[in-house]
Order: sequence, then structure tokens, then C-alpha cells
Amino acid sequence: MSTELRQLLAERKKPHKWRGIYSVCSAHPYVLRAAMKLAKTKGSPLLIEATSNQVNQFGGYTGMQPTGFVDFVHRLAGQEDFPQGKLILGGDHLGPNPWASQPTAEAMDQAEVMVSAYAAAGFTKIHLDASMPCAGDLTPLPDAVIARRAARLCLAAEKAAGGREPLYIIGTEVPTPGGALEDLGHLKVTTREAALQTLQVHRQIFAESGLEHVWPRVVGMVVQPGVEFNHDSVVFYDPKKAAPLVEWLSDQVGHMVFEAHSTDYQTPAAYENLVRDGFAILKVGPALTFAMREALFALAAIEAELHPSAITLYLPDIVEKAMLRSPGAWQSHYLGSEDEVRLLRRFSYSDRLRYYWADPAIEQAVEALMARLVEQTLPETLISAYLPEQYRRLRLNLFSVTPEALVLDRIVQVLEPYAAACAPVA
Repeated sequence: MSTELRQLLAERKKPHKWRGIYSVCSAHPYVLRAAMKLAKTKGSPLLIEATSNQVNQFGGYTGMQPTGFVDFVHRLAGQEDFPQGKLILGGDHLGPNPWASQPTAEAMDQAEVMVSAYAAAGFTKIHLDASMPCAGDLTPLPDAVIARRAARLCLAAEKAAGGREPLYIIGTEVPTPGGALEDLGHLKVTTREAALQTLQVHRQIFAESGLEHVWPRVVGMVVQPGVEFNHDSVVFYDPKKAAPLVEWLSDQVGHMVFEAHSTDYQTPAAYENLVRDGFAILKVGPALTFAMREALFALAAIEAELHPSAITLYLPDIVEKAMLRSPGAWQSHYLGSEDEVRLLRRFSYSDRLRYYWADPAIEQAVEALMARLVEQTLPETLISAYLPEQYRRLRLNLFSVTPEALVLDRIVQVLEPYAAACAPVA
């Protein structure tokens, strides 16, 4: 609900109020169920976001249109007894990106249809991202061009929202969705001058487009705080490097916060520092399916230990075959020798494997594995060997010993530092 999110962000600096919110960027049922379990325990709202490539009018890579995604999330909420009033649905990178290979006019027409569909479906947090150059565009796009396209998309969303008042995020300096491909040694924090330029140009063009009344609902801006990950390394947040940007936000922008993308794999202290410094929306995605894969592969290894002669369908092998059969989601991202690429397919931080969990062969293999394991006792000693952190949490009676509970707890464990950083000040 936009009202709850707006109040949360507006009051984030007050004692005993929510200081921030984490955004779960995934469509996998295990990930969303784990997030609901944690949010229900904490009594907190839950922000779930879909991206333009993931969910759009053509189905995206999930096969879901915006209304279908809303229905899907609501069904899961019903299964978990999570209050729908605590759900906040967002659309991430909504713009021409999925159609960037087409001429600008065609790509923007499709983007307008997509944003309208998100708004009509009830998404109340919308990231207007028109920064991707389309066929024939100048590279990089001038700020004014980006802002005009964002304003056009905002107008479409407002028209389709049906009386709801969506909240908007602007900003163009986003890390590569799902992780960077390049070396991270020269990663730069957004300068205060660049942030000011983005803000001023958008505000001016929104006013020129008849959207001045909407501007108070532009509650956040995406910037680069100096956090990122690639296939095998992570750049951690350094408050000193971000200090000029943080000071500018505190001094100049009363109603707005920063939105931080690619916060996966940061430390608990980094999340606390980010929220304290005004990065009140923390996006997380690949780290959640990365953790899920760890748990599922660990369960497959446990089954192999229990029944070494009976295993004919080993989950990691089935995943590998599916990724080799349809290499489109990883082939251009993973470079190196045959052995290096094989390891990246399974273990990269960028987790391109997440695009394959809906593959029918993999879905069936996961369901069969869970069905076999639920019918037997999982020895604590094997859980200790393959899921040592879950073993320690079991010993504290934090959850029951079932295959599904082990997977969900591994995901919850990733989200817990986010929840702690975003919680009210004690």
C-alpha cells in the first residue's frame, strides 16, 4: 500500500519509527514465502518487486503479466496467512529496456503499455527507468531525454491507476541488474552534482508535463552508493566515500530518500550504515536465490549420502543439463575456460541459474527431491555437514526439521540483516 510506504519513508528519521524497507526482487515461491514468514514474525510490511524483464504485457521470463503476478503473490500470502494489507508491490526498471533493440518510438510505446498494466494491476511503487538507449539513440542519453520519457511513463501510470496514487522512484545511475560483468576496482559513487542534475531536470520536466501535483509522490532516487557484486567478488559500502552524497540528501531534499540497488551480499553493518545514511530502500534479489540453491543442492547431497546407489536424478546434474540445453540466460555473461564457466553456472554471485528454476525438468526434480526427503528422517549429523548454519539454528529450535523448512530458513537467514537494519530505532 502506497500510504504505508509513504509514511514509513517520511518518518524514517524519527525515534521508534521504521527507518527503511528492504525490497525482495524475486518471483520464486520459496523466496517469497520465506520473506512473508520473516515479515509476519516481525510485524513489518513486505515490499515485493517485479522487473520489466521478469513481468510485462508479454509475460516476461516468468510468463506472468502484471495482473498474474499480483494474483500469484496474493495466493502465496493466503497460504502463509500473511495480511494483504501489509503487502507493497513494486515495479522495477519500468521503461523501454526489454525493447531497447527497437526504434525509440516502438520501444516507448511498449513501455507505456507495460507501465499502464502495472499501475492498473495495483502496483503502488514504480521505478521510472527510461535510461536505456534504444535503437538510433545517442549514448549515453541526455538527462533531459531520460526525464521526458520518464514523465511520459508517469502520465500513463497516473491515467491507469484508477484513483490510486502510486509512489515513484527516479534515477538512472543503477548497477547492472543482477550484478556487474566488469571489474569492480573502479566503481564510483554517484556525485552530488550528478544527483542534483537528475533531480532538477526531472522536477522541471515533470512540471512542464503537467505532473507538478505528482512530484510529492516522487519519493526516491536511485543512485550508486558504492555497492556492487560481480561473479566472484563484492564491493562493500564505505560511508566515507558516500559522505558528500549523503550530506547533499540531508541538506537539500526533504521528502526524498535514496534507493540502493545490488545490495546483495553486503555485511549486516553495511545495511545499518546504508539505512542510517538515507538509503532507505534496499534492493535484494540474486542473494536470495543463491541461498536457495545452496540449500537445495545441500539436500541433494544429503540424499546422495543416505542412498548412494539409488540416486539416478541428481538435482545439480539436472540443472546443469537444462542450462546447457538453453544457454541464453548465461552464455553472454559467463566467460573463461570450460571449467571456469562450469563453476560460474552453479556458483556465481550473479546467479544466472535463477532464470532456470521454472524449467519443467528442474521443477519436477525439485518436487521429487522434496517428496522423497519428507518421508524420512534427516540425520542432524548430515544437516551439520551440508547446512551447518541451519544445523546451529535447529539446535536453537528456530524451526522444524523438514526439507522445506531448511530451504526457507536459509533464505530467511539472508533477509534477517535487512530486517534488522530497517527496523525502528530502539
